[in-house]
Amino acid sequence: MIDSVNYLDYHWCYPAINWRHSIMSGNYRLHERLGYKVSCLARLMETQLEEMISPFGITRLIWCILSGVGLEDVKTPSELADYVGIARSAVSRALRTMEEMELITRCGAEKDGRGVEIVLTEKGRDVMEKCRPLVERLNDHFTTKLANGDLEAVLVNIDELSAGETRELSRL
Repeated sequence: MIDSVNYLDYHWCYPAINWRHSIMSGNYRLHERLGYKVSCLARLMETQLEEMISPFGITRLIWCILSGVGLEDVKTPSELADYVGIARSAVSRALRTMEEMELITRCGAEKDGRGVEIVLTEKGRDVMEKCRPLVERLNDHFTTKLANGDLEAVLVNIDELSAGETRELSRL
C-alpha cells in the first residue's frame, strides 16, 4: 500500500489550495496532484513539439540526439543515453533509424578506434538547424508565461524532485 505522504501523492502547490489538509484529511483531488499536473504539462509540450518537427520526419528523441551531437558535442552512444536520459538500447534503435534517414554516420573513435562516435551528416545538420527555431519558439511560449525568476525556481524544483531517482527510461 502506498502511504499518503509518498512523493507521487503530492500535488502542485498553489497558495490558494491547502494541499496538506487535502492529503491528510483523505480528500483525493486528482487535478491537484503533482504527478497529474506535470504529466499534463509534459504531454502538452510533447504534442506541440511533435507537431512542429514532424514535417521534417523526426521525433522528439531524434531531435534530442541531433541537438546533443550538433549543439552540445555529445559524441558516443553511451554519452547520448546519459544526455537524453534513456536506456542505451533505446538510443541504439534511434541511431539505426537516424542512419537509415541519413541524418548521422558512425565513425571509429579517434582515441583507439574501438569506440564509435556519432557525426551529423549534412542532411542531419540541415534538419537540426531548421528545427532549432521551432524548439526555441515552443520553449519561449511556455517560459514567458512565468514571472521573472520563477523559471529558475521551477527548474531547481524539478531537479530536486528528480534527485536520487535511478529508474532508467526506455523512451522519452
